[in-house]
Amino acid sequence: MPLTPVAVFEAKVAASNILKSDTTAPDYTAIPTTVFTIPELVRLGMLEHEAADSGLDVDVRYTDTSAWYTNCRTGETSGASKILIDKSTDQIVGAHLFGTDYAELANTISLAMKHGLTTRQLKSTTATYPSVGSDLASLV
Repeated sequence: MPLTPVAVFEAKVAASNILKSDTTAPDYTAIPTTVFTIPELVRLGMLEHEAADSGLDVDVRYTDTSAWYTNCRTGETSGASKILIDKSTDQIVGAHLFGTDYAELANTISLAMKHGLTTRQLKSTTATYPSVGSDLASLV
C-alpha cells in the first residue's frame, strides 16, 4: 500500500524528533489530500463549515473550469474549484479542486497556505501558460 502525504509528513516529524531530540509538532494546515482519479480530486485546509465554526469570515470563490483551455487541451470535460479565502487576511484557508493536473495546482496552494501568501501575491506571479498553474490567478 502506498504511503499517503500525511504518513510521509508524520514520519519526517518523528525522525526529526528522534534524531535531534526536538519536540516538533506536526502542522497539518496545508497537506493536500488527493484522489488520483481522472480528473484528480484534491482537498486542502478547511471546508466551509469548518471555517464558519472557527469564526472566520471567508469569501467562497467557486469556479467551473470545465470549459477552460487547460482542461479542453487534454480532452477533459469536467473541472471545478472552490477556494476559501479569509477576508481579513486575504489568505487561502481551504481549497477543493477537481480537474486535470489539479494535484500540481494543490502544491502551489499548499505552499501559499504554509507560508502565508496572500491571493494578491499569488496573482502577481507569472506562471507558464497554458498550465494549470496559470489558472490559479483566475481562481483566487
